[in-house]
Amino acid sequence: MAFGNLLKPEAVKVVMSVTSKKRLLQEIGDLVQSAHGVHAGLVTEALIAREALGPTGVGHGVALPHARLDGIDHVMGVFVLLDKPVDFDAVDRQPVDIAFGLFAPEEAGVEHLKALALVSRTLRDTSVCTKLRANPDASTLYAILNEAKPAKAA
Repeated sequence: MAFGNLLKPEAVKVVMSVTSKKRLLQEIGDLVQSAHGVHAGLVTEALIAREALGPTGVGHGVALPHARLDGIDHVMGVFVLLDKPVDFDAVDRQPVDIAFGLFAPEEAGVEHLKALALVSRTLRDTSVCTKLRANPDASTLYAILNEAKPAKAA
């Protein structure tokens, strides 16, 4: 699986002035609606429900909010870079400025897990995150993500 299968150029956004985790999840919902045509309210509700199970802030300023959605037929993603980090209840208690939202059909099995692993491995690479943070342009961010070579799973 490659980022090109998960992410399209219009699903990448630099967001200004988000002040809370909830507002970031709403921004992700809005981006999913504009890029993939899935109702923003449904996406945001699914993300909030998933966060209630445990925070998806994985550390080092990165969050991987994800959910299963009715009405989609393939795994899809959106990428958000924040101009200012927000508290996300991350495992390391550090604020988040990089968020990759990942969405799968309700019945998705291994494809959802493969996509989550790809995104996780890629965004654990500090050099990739450094490049992302240094380039607040959506088309450049898209290119960086598509060119990234994630480390192989152990």
